[in-house]
Amino acid sequence: MDDQTLARRVGEAMFAADTASRDTMGMELLSCEPGRALMRMTVAERHLNGHKICHGGFIFTLADSTFAFACNSRNRVTVAAGCSIEFLKPGQPGDILTCEGVEQILQGRHGIYDMKVSNQRGEVVAMFRGKSAQIAGHVITDPDAEAA
Repeated sequence: MDDQTLARRVGEAMFAADTASRDTMGMELLSCEPGRALMRMTVAERHLNGHKICHGGFIFTLADSTFAFACNSRNRVTVAAGCSIEFLKPGQPGDILTCEGVEQILQGRHGIYDMKVSNQRGEVVAMFRGKSAQIAGHVITDPDAEAA
């Protein structure tokens, strides 16, 4: 199977099992490609902090979830080894936040990925950089069986 199809199937399998991102946070997985992922979340009342703006932890979680899909897209079980985030603009109630994650480098078991969180006006809300580490295993063990 080609890399695009494999990445899409990995994303679908991970998202189906990801109750935190899907149900708790209300995120949507828009795409999962080799070394890339795109996710979206609408800022709801449950995401607001005491200032009535999106809690930074929820913006971080959107970026972290996107990071997970991007770095697992090659069907190797991969975890975060470290990350940092810069908050640039507050997320407002009703904002539609989209996070694009892009692999910058993958060498051996380690990779570096950049996540850009933007609102519906194209304004950058946050930038996140993550370092990944591959561990043993595959996300889907039999990609051909997963398609059936």
